[in-house]
Amino acid sequence: MEKNVMILAGAGQIGMAIARRLGYGMKIVVGDKNIKNAEAIADTMNKAGFDVEAFEMDLSNRESIKAIIAQAQKYGDITMLVNAAGVSPSQAPIEAILKVDLYGTAVLLEEVGKVIATGGTGVTISSQSGHRMPALTPEQDRLLATTPTEELLSLPMLQPENIHDTLHAYQMAKRCNVKRVMAEAVKWGERGARVNSISPGIIVTPLALDEFNGPRGDFYKNMFAKCPAGRPGTADEVANVAELLMRPQGACITGADFLIDGGATASYFYGPLQPEK
Repeated sequence: MEKNVMILAGAGQIGMAIARRLGYGMKIVVGDKNIKNAEAIADTMNKAGFDVEAFEMDLSNRESIKAIIAQAQKYGDITMLVNAAGVSPSQAPIEAILKVDLYGTAVLLEEVGKVIATGGTGVTISSQSGHRMPALTPEQDRLLATTPTEELLSLPMLQPENIHDTLHAYQMAKRCNVKRVMAEAVKWGERGARVNSISPGIIVTPLALDEFNGPRGDFYKNMFAKCPAGRPGTADEVANVAELLMRPQGACITGADFLIDGGATASYFYGPLQPEK
């Protein structure tokens, strides 16, 4: 018996929270480079009544992405994509961040966009970090959005001499995620499908904990202390936004980026906002 199928890229807390919110009654194929992580998510969700299969997937490799798509299609039409895969500035070198977070996300959006079912939806998890860097030129934004995927990593702005450190690489990757979603939304729309991005601030996950305990820990703690909530967010709060975007209530929303906890970004640029006298 065929089912609607969700591809979940990235066996982490945010992806699982979204899948639990939206994936009941579906077949969920969860892909992660570390198959043990995917198996752990699958085991947790299967014991909660979901239908989940673990799959070893390398987001930086097109053939691996095509393999998880082919596996998902064995069960039915792909109607949802949740891309929550990636590495952080404290977890990987510049080259890996660009290959996974930037190139890999672009390929995933492209390949799933070729087969997404009519009425299908997708969401990719970008980051507030992509909004905390200076504005790029309109031409640079256009190149990030529309350059053929296999040429992306050859762009001058992404060459080693133009990337200052791993944080800058991560910011560029997340800026590219948002621009890529905008461009891919046009192609997805031709199939009657939608795709959006979410740019969270500080969300408590193992990835975030690596940042809290890394060289930029004090910066991150100060940033969420200044945000309206006065605390880091949770994966389930990201899932609240994803549910809106991927359910019929969000049927007119596509190609958009939703900034979660934007007060921290505003504080980064402008300092604490003072009331008018």
